[in-house]
Amino acid sequence: MKPSDGRRPERPSERKPPHLVARFVAISWRDLAVSFGPILIISAIAIYIAVRLIQPAPPNTLTMAAGPKGSTFWVAAQKYKEILARNRITLNVLETEGSLDNYRRLIDPHADIDVGFVQDGIAPSKTTDDLMSLGSVSYVPVAIFYRGPMITLLSEFKGKRIAIGAEGSGTRELALQLLKANGITPDGPTKLLPLSGDDAAKALTEGKIDAAILTGDSAQPPVMGKLYRTAGVQFYDFTQAPAYAKRFPYLTQLEMPMGSFDLGRNLPSTTLHMIAPTAELVARDSLHPALSDLLIDAAHEVHGKATALQRAGEFPAPLAHDFPISEDAARYYKSGKSFLYRVLPFWLASLADRLLVVLVPIIVVLIPGLRLVPSLYAWRVKSRIYRWYGALIAIEREALNETSAAEREALIVRLDKIEESVNGLKMPLAYADQFYVLREHIGFVRARLTRDSEAAAARDASNASDAASTPDKPAAAAEGPAAAGRAEARAAMHESHAAQAHHDNPESHSGDDSETRPDGDHPARTS
Repeated sequence: MKPSDGRRPERPSERKPPHLVARFVAISWRDLAVSFGPILIISAIAIYIAVRLIQPAPPNTLTMAAGPKGSTFWVAAQKYKEILARNRITLNVLETEGSLDNYRRLIDPHADIDVGFVQDGIAPSKTTDDLMSLGSVSYVPVAIFYRGPMITLLSEFKGKRIAIGAEGSGTRELALQLLKANGITPDGPTKLLPLSGDDAAKALTEGKIDAAILTGDSAQPPVMGKLYRTAGVQFYDFTQAPAYAKRFPYLTQLEMPMGSFDLGRNLPSTTLHMIAPTAELVARDSLHPALSDLLIDAAHEVHGKATALQRAGEFPAPLAHDFPISEDAARYYKSGKSFLYRVLPFWLASLADRLLVVLVPIIVVLIPGLRLVPSLYAWRVKSRIYRWYGALIAIEREALNETSAAEREALIVRLDKIEESVNGLKMPLAYADQFYVLREHIGFVRARLTRDSEAAAARDASNASDAASTPDKPAAAAEGPAAAGRAEARAAMHESHAAQAHHDNPESHSGDDSETRPDGDHPARTS
């Protein structure tokens, strides 16, 4: 049937395919940005964190708390200054009252001190959180000289006049601890005098005091030898040195061999026992790691030689007592300077070291990420093609079911929309083959839908024709008996007329009967 407007309906096979408006480009910058963007952002974050954590360039100026001018530590600090100057580091040497003064300056946040020499045994453990040790650099031997009869125990000095060192010195702090362990306190009958060094030695030789506790510079072999040879002055032998070393962990037992003061006269004539704390090179925890290495290098040069009380190379050593050893110092003592600092000048190595911190996240994150970019890029481009296959499969499955013409028309409309969307894709040229394969598959589904629609239309037309011819068959069946009756009536009438004619003229019909065919009304012709 034709529609009411007189136009022939549009058949599915006559639909015009959507116009191809796809654009082919060399590179899909959007997909490339989406693929590379996250990797770039992660790398930028990693580099930012690395830059935030990286140590700044090492400062070119340091301040060291040394000790009294002319003391062993002050002289050592001057040598440090010369060594650091080789690497263009300026070391300011600060003259102080001694080890205790150095410690107090280091824990003072307002004091401009970076590093200093501190004798073990004088620092309360609760105040050392912000300080770290770069290692022990020397022994600080304790020597006690006295006048009078031989004394074998420190407790026998009770009630005497004893020089224990100046205020703020490590000698005084150590002397007070040793005397206290033997029952001698400042508020008792013993007179404790703030004399140290040469002043204490002079007072002892002049008989103004009974004993002098000397450490550091005053207890070096040359000074001790001079006092040992003084008439009336004796050297106190720490026969209980092992017990003191056990009681005070920061103390070390030392021995002075025979002849250490004078080989020719064999002074001393017997081995003397001594005790000694160690001096540590202490720094604030903000010290730059590169400067930590430089200071330990300098300590090797200054304190590494052999003396009467230490072996060559014994110091500096990672022996931490009052202060924890720093991580940088522990690494240095374990493996030495890093490769860069061994082969490059200090400042160039410092720059390269900081650049490596930035390069590490680039190598670890960015380079593997760049290897993933092509795969991510290909996946994004292909996903724009593959996403349509699900819709195509769904349409084809629906077409396999028994569908009406309206449903088939709806499927074709859906297919048209898919093809229209596909034809509008922006595709890189490298993936044009897959684009055309998709269009070919769309055409395959369209052809199947069209074929099924035409087959369904043909079935519908056949069914309509059969339906139109079905009402005539019952009428013909109804007229059958009536027609037979009329034929029988005509035959009976013909026989009746024939009988009547024979009755009226029997002779005239005798010949005719022989020439007449039994099954017809026409006479047969003879030749």
